[in-house]
Amino acid sequence: MAGESASFDGQDDANASFIKNQEHGLKRLSKQISGMIEILDPLAASSRKRCCIYKVSDHIRKSNEMEAYTPQVISIGPNFHRNNLKLQKMEDFKLIYLKSFTDRAETKLEDIVSTIKDAEESVRECFSEAIPLGSDDFVKMILVDASFIIEYFWKNKTKGNWTEYDWEILEPGLRNRMQLDLILLENQLPFFIIDIIYDTAFPSHSKEGPSFIELSFCQFEYYNVQNFHHSKSETILHFTDLVRNFCMPPRESRPKRSSQNMTEMYSAAQLDEVGLKFKKRESIDNKYWSPLELKYEDGVLEIPPFQLDSSTEIYARNLVAFEECHYREDPYITDYYIMLSMLIKTVKDMDVLVRKQIIDNWMDGVVATSMINKLSGEKYFYIQTNSHYHKMAEDLNNFYNNPPKLIPLIRVLFRTRLIRAITISGIVVFFVNLVQCVSSVLSLK
Repeated sequence: MAGESASFDGQDDANASFIKNQEHGLKRLSKQISGMIEILDPLAASSRKRCCIYKVSDHIRKSNEMEAYTPQVISIGPNFHRNNLKLQKMEDFKLIYLKSFTDRAETKLEDIVSTIKDAEESVRECFSEAIPLGSDDFVKMILVDASFIIEYFWKNKTKGNWTEYDWEILEPGLRNRMQLDLILLENQLPFFIIDIIYDTAFPSHSKEGPSFIELSFCQFEYYNVQNFHHSKSETILHFTDLVRNFCMPPRESRPKRSSQNMTEMYSAAQLDEVGLKFKKRESIDNKYWSPLELKYEDGVLEIPPFQLDSSTEIYARNLVAFEECHYREDPYITDYYIMLSMLIKTVKDMDVLVRKQIIDNWMDGVVATSMINKLSGEKYFYIQTNSHYHKMAEDLNNFYNNPPKLIPLIRVLFRTRLIRAITISGIVVFFVNLVQCVSSVLSLK
């Protein structure tokens, strides 16, 4: 019996030791996880607050991998294309502009470098991806790219400061593509660091001008369709954000988000068939409309005019991608392209808007129509939209289903090409016979 008692005591001790070790292991693991959370939370909160430069997600990129999101001429910032060999030519040219920048600067280079160094952490937090550059290389990259942008913008603004070498390297085709590269979402530096470098290098410009924001407005004036002037209340994140701001209606007049999903809508050709009038929305008394401000009233749909060319898709895709990453609660540009894609479903729809001089189309009709349809993407039809577009879609559908009284008869008569041809032929024959009868009566007299 004593042996059995000792055996049970030993088993109890082993069980107690096992339980104790298990509890100790759980506590150790829980402490490790808590440590991970403590480190992660401040970092995550900081990144969410500052992050504004993103890598375009794969599901967006796959629809146009070549040019829409990838720089073709110049790399800016620590982007994902920096080591692309075809961009290396401009890396050498940047150094020439760095020399020009330092020669013009009113401040010692050491002071400019120190300014960048002080802002390094804030700049890094603006990027959605970790930047695999050491501190010194990161600072050099910022200085080289920012000085190039400053010099290039300054030379374009002040005119007459271009050298023969500038003209030789920066031929028109390259400049046009570089302008597009500068608005690509992945190809950005935070606006604030370029602004700080500019103010540090040229302190007199804070009094006499031009400021860096003025240089930027001048550089991208093509996109400034509303003739905006800079407001100190507006924070600019980078050049993609600046171009988006040029499109946006004034903050006080932006529609609220609808609680309902975007619905389908009849297309431009269908609406034209039942008598809807399409009108190009012109500026009134130097008031320029936002491209997003469509207006419908009493059977008339007014649309601000726009151009479709080879650069349109690049411009539009990057704004839509930026909204998906940063402005998910306010995707007004995305709303606009959804609305366009519902109006323009076929080449016939495109032709209606071209004929009404709303679209200045420089592309093949099929290509342009396909581009508009791809911009919205199927998934966007299931998001909430702004209340103005939602109400407009309902009104246009109602117009189609309840057209003016004469329209249903015209629709029946002209439903197909054959019926249209027969109807028109019948009308022509009728008038020919009528003229012959009148002529016969007159001849009898």
